[in-house]
Amino acid sequence: MTKLKFGLLLPHFCEYASVQKCLDGATRAEAYGFDSVWVRDHLVFEPHGIEGSDNTHIEGLLVLAAIAAVTTNISLGTSMAICHRHPIHLAQLFAGLSAISHGRVIMGMGLGGFPHEFAAAGYPSGLEERAELVRSNVQICRRLWSGERVSFRDKYFDFTDVALKPTPLNPIPIWYGGGTPAACRRAVEYCDGWMPARVNLATFAKLRGYIRELCQNAGKPMISAAVMPFTSIGKDRESALSEIDIESLMAEANKYPTWVKPTSGTFSKLDDIRGFVLAGTPADIAHESRAYEEAGADHIVYDLRFRYADWAEQIDLLGEEVLPALRR
Repeated sequence: MTKLKFGLLLPHFCEYASVQKCLDGATRAEAYGFDSVWVRDHLVFEPHGIEGSDNTHIEGLLVLAAIAAVTTNISLGTSMAICHRHPIHLAQLFAGLSAISHGRVIMGMGLGGFPHEFAAAGYPSGLEERAELVRSNVQICRRLWSGERVSFRDKYFDFTDVALKPTPLNPIPIWYGGGTPAACRRAVEYCDGWMPARVNLATFAKLRGYIRELCQNAGKPMISAAVMPFTSIGKDRESALSEIDIESLMAEANKYPTWVKPTSGTFSKLDDIRGFVLAGTPADIAHESRAYEEAGADHIVYDLRFRYADWAEQIDLLGEEVLPALRR
């Protein structure tokens, strides 16, 4: 029997964004025994080229609050919260979500993929500065969540004698997002888990080994690892792949310099990006999910964004065929 936990990325963005779809999908997922549902986080949303051009984006934390009110067990996660809010506000939002959901919260946090969002919020947009913002936000949130009266000063934030009430019902785990060695180091240094949203299986396995080494060197227990592959289920592999622009995915994969590449040095065929997309029959999805578990994943979040037109049917296939196959 698998020890994997299972999640879904909710359709709160792009062409098929719908609050009702999110609510219905979350309650449906909970009934099937999924462990989590997830939202993205943006301030000025611009779709990635692989997902079309519709810039609809329903605020993710509001969606999770609505879902908290209609579910009882399923965990609520962000993939990834980005640091465009003031950290006191961020801490307050997640503490409030913990109260509404009776403690079912995971904070995924990362650097963000769009520098313009930080610029729009008045923050520096360089990678190094964004990494500093994440560190400050994590530190401030944890201190406020603990019930401490906090004074803090760095080059971004300066406040004195701030306390937060209510504090979260349960400790909120923080998972660091990013599929690079630097992301792994930050995850081990000051987070509870690691969640590379987009990665291929070979890179995931290599970085999971690196995290194991980092944890051992730091004398720290192994942190959690989650992965969020694009997923499409069909009657066969060809029909599942027909819903995805493979050329765009291949071009996207070639943008990541730290990914494990084939001997040619360029991703050019589907086998090269195994794990970046899970496509095929329910049995195929179960098989590839097991491969991620064997590589060290604890939690797999199925990203059905290319199948949001068939959202309910895709959840049914996962819930009725994939999860039972993995849990037998």
